[in-house]
Amino acid sequence: MEYLAASGILLVSLLLAYQLSKGYSRKGKYIIWGVTTMFVICPLFSWLVSMGYAHYERNGWAAVAMLAILYPSTFIVGLVILLIGIFRKKDAVRRI
Repeated sequence: MEYLAASGILLVSLLLAYQLSKGYSRKGKYIIWGVTTMFVICPLFSWLVSMGYAHYERNGWAAVAMLAILYPSTFIVGLVILLIGIFRKKDAVRRI
C-alpha cells in the first residue's frame, strides 16, 4: 500500500510541476524542475527503488545502501538543473 501511495504522490507532483512550468520561459522551467527534482522526485524515487530492491533481496541493509547511493546522486542532478536555470542568460532572439 505504501508503494502505491508513494507512486501516486510522485505522479501527481510530476503532473503538477508540468502544469506549473507550462507558461514559463526555458529559464523558469529549469528552476521549477530543479526544485521539483530535489524536493519531490529525489526522496520518493530513491525510496521506491531502494525499498523495491530491499524487498527483492530480502535484506533491509540493501535499502539503506541504495538510499545512500540514490538520494545524493539524484539530489545533485536536481541541484545542477536548478543552477542551470539560475545562471542561464535570458533567452535572446537570434537574428540571422
